[in-house]
Amino acid sequence: MTQHQRLLIIDFGSQVTQLIARRLRELNVYCEIHPYQNVTEAFLDEFKPQAVIFSGGPDTVTREGAPKPPMSVYQLGVPILGICYGQQIMMQQLGGLVEGGKISGGGGTAEFGRAFVSPAGEPLSILKDWFSAGREQVWMSHGDHVSRLAPGFEVYGTSPNAPFAVTGDTSRNFYAVQFHPEVHHTPNGRKLYENFVRLAGFRGDWTMGAYKDEAIAKIRAQVGDKKVICGLSGGVDSSVAAVLIHEAIGDQLTCVFVDHGLLRLNEAEEVVSMFRDHYNIPLIHADETDLFLGELEGVSDPEQKRKTIGRLFIDVFQKHANEIDGAEFLAQGTLYPDVIESVSFSGGPSVTIKSHHNVGGLPEKMGLKLVEPLRELFKDEVRALGRELGLPESFIGRHPFPGPGLAIRCPGEIKRDKLDILRQADAVYIDQIRKHGLYDEIWQAFVAILPVRTVGVMGDGRTYDYACALRAVTSVDGMTADYYPFTHDFLGETATRIINEVAGINRVTYDITSKPPGTIEWE
Repeated sequence: MTQHQRLLIIDFGSQVTQLIARRLRELNVYCEIHPYQNVTEAFLDEFKPQAVIFSGGPDTVTREGAPKPPMSVYQLGVPILGICYGQQIMMQQLGGLVEGGKISGGGGTAEFGRAFVSPAGEPLSILKDWFSAGREQVWMSHGDHVSRLAPGFEVYGTSPNAPFAVTGDTSRNFYAVQFHPEVHHTPNGRKLYENFVRLAGFRGDWTMGAYKDEAIAKIRAQVGDKKVICGLSGGVDSSVAAVLIHEAIGDQLTCVFVDHGLLRLNEAEEVVSMFRDHYNIPLIHADETDLFLGELEGVSDPEQKRKTIGRLFIDVFQKHANEIDGAEFLAQGTLYPDVIESVSFSGGPSVTIKSHHNVGGLPEKMGLKLVEPLRELFKDEVRALGRELGLPESFIGRHPFPGPGLAIRCPGEIKRDKLDILRQADAVYIDQIRKHGLYDEIWQAFVAILPVRTVGVMGDGRTYDYACALRAVTSVDGMTADYYPFTHDFLGETATRIINEVAGINRVTYDITSKPPGTIEWE
């Protein structure tokens, strides 16, 4: 991507570092995230960023050996923006002082959640169109705080618990904020990033159309005249990856659709029909239901489920790869959030939340190399890429579906009868959402069947059937999410339909947990 203006994001381990990249991509700015330990003087010389952003992070700058960038980054002569931990490490390295809060053993005041920043000092270019109402809502998440500014810096914004909420050295174009402008809880955060990249001279020369062309060229260069097998689940991610790769190399691609018996109602038939009939892409339908469900029998631990499915997924590919003469590559629809949640991108210091079955590469015994053209994209960017590729809007707008399928919507042991009940209930729920015209307002909706049975009464008779939970969330990128505020009438109508139409369920609940603290899926 050297033909684009490039911004470097140095990752210090924040769980929302990827949201910084997303905000910049919305502004058509090409950026890359690299963990701090990879950012050396030699790296900076090669990368040649036009601007740099320091992310937040879970560590404390008061600890010996805390993460920090090389001092040479300050000698590049480009604008730098430090966020939260990024502000603190900038102050410390340039001669300021940071004091620990109670979390890191100090006596300072921490600040978590919503706060309000008020202007201070002269107007600042990166705060253009801020403070029109006198103050700005922001999202704070810090235990330490800056107690003395580095020489050359001034204060441009304060909050009740962060007297140095916005600081800057305008002569060097170094800026730092204690809050997180990348999250949606800082409503005007986008404008701050927009002001920063404008100040840095970015033209906004990176678009999804450009990404498509460059991804196709990259695939062709990587693959050459070799053959590729693509793991096709039928979801948006793997489907966009398959169509993109097919556009790049044509019939060198063969898709392998692994039917693990954990799909939604009629999904296998729909996937086979669409790719064989509509796109005319070579497709192997590998019905491995017995293999997967046999291995999952008696397994209730969610991590063991994911790892089992991931291992079998690879085994199935190995079997079918051997049937395709000359196949040297395996394509996957791995997305950026998958990578971030599994391990910090490129080996950074983020905390692992959960493992993903399509992340981490393949066993060397397979002898296949990975093609992951979506690895640095967010879900909304994948949809935009799908539109560039001409996929129908009805398909592009489908809700996300996890690789492990219904296994992680079935807490406790997985049994065939529970899966059948779950499929029926999920189909009714989605039908209700579509009938009420709510499908496109919701990021993801599904039913989870719970590992408990409850007593009920139907037709004067006692029942002892499963309880289920309805889940529906709104989100932009899947990294944070709020539950969808259905009306009680909708929930009552849906519960009645599920109980009346799905044998095996006699109680329906609605999950109103946001992310965080929960995840979108139940496991």
